[in-house]
Amino acid sequence: MILSPESLSELSAEQMREMLGRLMGDLRHKQAIIDKLTHENAVLKRLKFAAQSERFSPEQRSLLEESLDADLQAVAEELEALAPPTPEGQVKQQPKRRPLPAHLPRREIHHDPESTTCACGCQMKRIGEDVSEKLDYVPGTFTVERHIRGKWACAQCETIVQAPVEPHVIDKGIPTAGLVAHVMVAKYADHQPLYRLEPIFGRAGFPVPRSTLAQWVGTCGVRLQPLVDALKAVVLRHGVLHADETPVQMLKPGNGKTHRAYLWAYAAGAFEDLKAVVYDFCESRAGVHAREFLGDWQGTLVCDDYSGYKEGFKSGRIIEAGCLAHARRKFFDLHVSNKSQIAEFALEQFGKVYEIERQVKHLPAEARKSRRQQQTKLALDALREWMLLQQQKVPGNSATAKALDYSLNRWAALTRFVDDGQLPVDNNWVENRMRPIAQGRANWLFAGSLRAGQRAAAIMSLIQSARMNGHDPYAYLKDVLTRLPTHKASQIEDLLPHRWKPAGGTGA
Repeated sequence: MILSPESLSELSAEQMREMLGRLMGDLRHKQAIIDKLTHENAVLKRLKFAAQSERFSPEQRSLLEESLDADLQAVAEELEALAPPTPEGQVKQQPKRRPLPAHLPRREIHHDPESTTCACGCQMKRIGEDVSEKLDYVPGTFTVERHIRGKWACAQCETIVQAPVEPHVIDKGIPTAGLVAHVMVAKYADHQPLYRLEPIFGRAGFPVPRSTLAQWVGTCGVRLQPLVDALKAVVLRHGVLHADETPVQMLKPGNGKTHRAYLWAYAAGAFEDLKAVVYDFCESRAGVHAREFLGDWQGTLVCDDYSGYKEGFKSGRIIEAGCLAHARRKFFDLHVSNKSQIAEFALEQFGKVYEIERQVKHLPAEARKSRRQQQTKLALDALREWMLLQQQKVPGNSATAKALDYSLNRWAALTRFVDDGQLPVDNNWVENRMRPIAQGRANWLFAGSLRAGQRAAAIMSLIQSARMNGHDPYAYLKDVLTRLPTHKASQIEDLLPHRWKPAGGTGA
């Protein structure tokens, strides 16, 4: 809130002190963020220029360098957002860029005022134009968009009008939203590192340097973060969540080695009305990461037996629902290894439960609960009694005993779905969201920083959520990146994958 000198003079001494304290608090908070980003920027630069001396393989070095370039650009964007506005009349210096090649096909897009009639009633005359060029790409072909903004002047009153410059997700940059979307999808959905995209673009007629591609990725990561934050908030509104985690390798530039980081996934329940997943990249598997993500959320969490979730259950705010597929998998592995008759019988009983689930999965929650209590409960009660008998017969340290113990020790959590029609039988819904991660982590998630992993997690959240809602990730990102610069922050949820509709369309 900006007050005029006149309104300041009307404030009492107490009001002035209160306002000054608030402003000083805001200033200290802002300066702390600037100091943190400045330090991170210095560290990243040191890593970038020291990377040549590290003993990395060529692939490692390429992946490290592109991640550092993206990180540096992201930090620069955040610092610029915190910087005071440029004074009026002072033009911010922009680096000069090379012109786009003349041989690329051009497509002219004219931007003229809605009316060329002056307020005085005279017809204006065109006196010139400003031209800016944007690089666009469809697989295999570059084209150039020539945005022509005509200047119109009134000879009588000397008024000049011109259509305003359309905002872009990368301000004053050369790429269209379509080109940036292609880079993001290629990197995070098709698992193509930027050093491989560079020669692909070169064959299309314009070899965009990987450092430039990395800067685009870094900028878009910052621009898309509010959308990911909104998606997380929507997911946490639901009373049933799935959670899972998978290891990924993160590069440590200091010694040229990697260490095990983790990517966590959180999705609304399989029977919830929301199709969305949010990934969270963390440096370890410590349970504190799950607790920080969930915050004060209350509901039922479907998960495996990982101890990191246990602390959240102690508070009573979060109820544990186990994964029956994990219990079944113990017996499946046992049967594969030694054709165990005990395992074979257990698999048959699990099969009966899953057959019932196939029949009820499309029913309303209450009808699903009723069928489970009538049929599933009988099958599970019989299975538990059988397991207790077998537990007394097998050696305590055998693989069979471990498979039995896993189910019996977690029986309450494993069977919680019987009494709640909104709960799924297992955690496969979110585990399936991990498959694209497993396919691509050797390429895109080989990060030299926590920031790079968090950026990948954020963009993957949007891409995978778009897929879950039946959207083409490229079409979704292209439209969102086009609309985002002018979209109201209060209406950011309209751009989330489950609510998105293409601009000018009725659906996707």
